[in-house]
Amino acid sequence: MTAKSAAAAARSTVYGYPRQGQGRELKKAIEGYWKGRVDADALRTTAAELRRTNWRHLTDAGIHEVPTGDFSYYDHVLDTSVMVGAIPARHRAAVELDALDGYFAMARGTQDVAPLEMTKWFDTNYHYLVPELGPGTVFTADSTKQVSELKEALALGLTARPVLVGPITYLLLAKPAPGVAADFEPLTLLDRLLPVYAEVLADLRAAGAEWVQLDEPALVQDRTPAELNAAMRAYRDLGGLTDRPQILVASYFDRLGEALHVLAKAPVEGLALDFTEAAAANLDDLAAAGGLPGKRLVAGVVDGRNVWVNDLTKSLATLGTLLGLAERVDVAASCSLLHVPLDAAGERDIEPQILRWLAFARQKTAEIVTLAKGLAQGTDTIAAELASNRADLASRAGSALTSDPAVRARAAAVTDADARRSRPYDERTAAQRAHLGLPPLPTTTIGSFPQTAELRTARADLRARRIDVARYEERIRAEIQEVISFQEETGLDVLVHGEPERNDMVQYFAEQLTGYLATQHGWVQSYGTRYVRPPILAGDISRPEPMTVRWTTYAQSLTGRPVKGMLTGPVTMLAWSFVRDDQPLGDTARQVALALRDEVNDLEAAGTSVIQVDEPALRETLPLRAADRAAYLAWATEAFRLTTAGVRPETQVHTHMCYAEFGDIVQAIDDLDADVISLEAARSHMQVARELAEHGYPREAGPGVYDIHSPRVPSADEAAALLRKGLEAIPAERLWVNPDCGLKTRGWPETRASLENLVAAARTVRAELAGS
Repeated sequence: MTAKSAAAAARSTVYGYPRQGQGRELKKAIEGYWKGRVDADALRTTAAELRRTNWRHLTDAGIHEVPTGDFSYYDHVLDTSVMVGAIPARHRAAVELDALDGYFAMARGTQDVAPLEMTKWFDTNYHYLVPELGPGTVFTADSTKQVSELKEALALGLTARPVLVGPITYLLLAKPAPGVAADFEPLTLLDRLLPVYAEVLADLRAAGAEWVQLDEPALVQDRTPAELNAAMRAYRDLGGLTDRPQILVASYFDRLGEALHVLAKAPVEGLALDFTEAAAANLDDLAAAGGLPGKRLVAGVVDGRNVWVNDLTKSLATLGTLLGLAERVDVAASCSLLHVPLDAAGERDIEPQILRWLAFARQKTAEIVTLAKGLAQGTDTIAAELASNRADLASRAGSALTSDPAVRARAAAVTDADARRSRPYDERTAAQRAHLGLPPLPTTTIGSFPQTAELRTARADLRARRIDVARYEERIRAEIQEVISFQEETGLDVLVHGEPERNDMVQYFAEQLTGYLATQHGWVQSYGTRYVRPPILAGDISRPEPMTVRWTTYAQSLTGRPVKGMLTGPVTMLAWSFVRDDQPLGDTARQVALALRDEVNDLEAAGTSVIQVDEPALRETLPLRAADRAAYLAWATEAFRLTTAGVRPETQVHTHMCYAEFGDIVQAIDDLDADVISLEAARSHMQVARELAEHGYPREAGPGVYDIHSPRVPSADEAAALLRKGLEAIPAERLWVNPDCGLKTRGWPETRASLENLVAAARTVRAELAGS
């Protein structure tokens, strides 16, 4: 096919779409089901309506080929585990009794059975449920979900393409099941898994699928020759099947690198590649590989992870270059649109001129359709759209919002000394222990306490002006009093004020910093039914006035025990926002760090002796390629130290991280120079404690003993067992006792019971240490 005919054949598609609905209908239906207010049939009806609504929006916008199978009640990796029959032994009875309840038991656990481990999906803030595999794993195909959703779309007269997690990525994301040797490699199960994928492909073909997409984002990471060989074998075998649809192998989030040559030679009919700035090298690599003669190329030229309008002219130039490199070039976003909010048109509080700069899922869909039309029919057919797009880009580039000379001058004046504590850790810890007087194995929580319906109602009433500020603050004071009283009665050693005034750990601060935009409806799935509204980082950052000092000092006035000041760190403020794409991330991080430094110093001046600066996104934001990591970690760790280094030696600096694989960044954790770190560890059975020990981490640490992302209440014996395991890696004088994460999403009954058991476990183990 010539470049001209390839252009004429160009079509538009997406890999996935936000699941929740305009009003988060899916969240409400699922949580209603958990509480017994919604039955299974009603939940399934809501889900089917949402799928139809999504497909209708896509086709009405002009998308030629819609995805199926990307919709999920909880997580698409968990859906894949169900599809291939990889049900953990402890959950099989529940799944056999009721498939839907068993599915949610794997995701959330029950009082008697622990859930699957949860961690970050590559370098996004989406969380997936980790498959548990072992030498005895037997895979069996169950394509019920995939086939039924395809048939739904086909019945509506749509051209539909099922989207599945590919076999290589699935195995590379998996971990050894409990009781399996830690060095077991799930990829050794590939030959056992491929026949199951073959069966699913045959089922989808029989149901009417012309194409099936197999997502292999794991191949954009550094891969060993053995892993690349496994990918070659997988797609040789799947491509060699006769009873299958055409196969589109998709990658995203970074350049495909060495794996591009493997997939280009595989007997599959198409590849989907990311061609945004983050993966610009894919274009050169594809040309160097000789292109994809005779194959379909789906070009991800619209950024599926950020919210800024696309530069249509630039994308058209990229698409034009690609025309000579494949039999057919189609247009898509760089990844699933799951990672952006649904529709910018609903944002009434953002100035219309600024709203022009933003593109959520529906706006990105329109961009994809415009680009496909321009590619297929010529730029004259989209002249109006190109002119409007150029005006939008110029409006943003010339806006005073994007540049504050005072902020830039302050950031430019930072020196190395500004990011170093005045005393080394050994001297600081002695001063802190003398000042705080804490017992061995001190107990604390991560920061937030349950966000009750009453608190959410109070915030809504304040926004709607049904109550005034005085009544709202009275409610907040009462909540803080209750939280402090409970912690004292329970016996916790270092307290928190519970954060009742905070809607979200990033949004709360973003609303008080210059340069950020907040949305009303910009919900994005973090995990399960947990949705967040990431703020939009549009301009230079500064802190006009203190943000947390008032409520922290009020809480401290209620108790003689130390109360932690609670802040969100600069890297997380970036990672859980939609960031600027017009300057380096490190420059933005320095601006945020300086704003937070002012808050840290004001907390200390107000008498706060323990200050926690959370950085759960430090690992999440780690570049997927090792060659890119040193530069990132340099500015990321500097930003944390810049935030915290201005305090006195006796002020104890904490940080917190959760739901990520920490082994790759232990040196960076060390480089933060925090006095105490708390980390998620309950679901991974203290893996992070062992990793810290292997590194020789010299500071205090609190690997979590209470999994807060499950409704189950861990017993005191269970928490004590985890503590003893932690003590195998971390000396008692440096071990803290805490939950995995904040308690915002939990209810008060389970929180009370769990923290009482946590304190009881600490006392038990303290007694054991004293008697040994």
